[in-house]
Amino acid sequence: MHIAVTGSSGKLGSAVVRGLTEAGHDVHALDIVGTRGPGFTRIDLTDYGQVVDAFHSVNDRYDRLDAVVHLAAIPAGGIEPDSATFHNNMNATFNVFQAARRAGITRIVYASSETLLGIPFDIDPPYLPVDEEYPSRPESMYSLTKHLEEELATKLVRWDPELSITGLRFSNVLDASDYVHQPEWDTDPKLRRWNLWGYIDTRDGALAVLRALENAKPGFETFVIANADTVMSRPSAELAAAEFPGVTITGSLEGRQTLLSIEKARRLLGFEPQHSWRDAD
Repeated sequence: MHIAVTGSSGKLGSAVVRGLTEAGHDVHALDIVGTRGPGFTRIDLTDYGQVVDAFHSVNDRYDRLDAVVHLAAIPAGGIEPDSATFHNNMNATFNVFQAARRAGITRIVYASSETLLGIPFDIDPPYLPVDEEYPSRPESMYSLTKHLEEELATKLVRWDPELSITGLRFSNVLDASDYVHQPEWDTDPKLRRWNLWGYIDTRDGALAVLRALENAKPGFETFVIANADTVMSRPSAELAAAEFPGVTITGSLEGRQTLLSIEKARRLLGFEPQHSWRDAD
């Protein structure tokens, strides 16, 4: 497929570009920052005209796109004022979704967020492991924007029965260089309580994008995307009992199993993480 990847220079974006290319796809990298080179185009996604133009063609590199992977965003709250985060992220996502529709692109995979599960869990989750089955619980302006992006996707696919939009609720994105911090996380469970000790390795994040593209069906679906384990050495049942003593555990928690359920992604996308901080050198 000819695939445009926005946010291609980011931690996850660069891994996605690499993973899709290695899988044999023709990848076109779009970002507001990055190094000039084959396949890279600098673009301001808050400018709708630029997005429409890029989705049709860039310098005759391609005359069609089969899919869009939208990862570009201010990646968390607090980096910029709330108003800037809202206007940048909401505007960029609307422009990507709408420009894709105008260009006849019917397959979109984009970065939603684990924050919609209720992070930082100052209010206990309804149960553990958390999953996609309960309503969004945004607790920040960044998260609220992600909620509205999912609402937008829901309405657009209702208007266009052929459109497929997949929202991947990525956990905290880590690469090999981040795993040096694991010993300090391990000493104090409260340091990573905010997201239930979850993470997603960049390589497995790229795999999730690939599986979502391969299994795209008309309509809108969300998937929690995390690694199969936590960042902790302590068993997950022990962590849950200590930090969330009043929360119901659904099913069994085995070993260091993730508390961010990836069962839906396993079932519908065939997603199975391949990497863990435990395997890092």
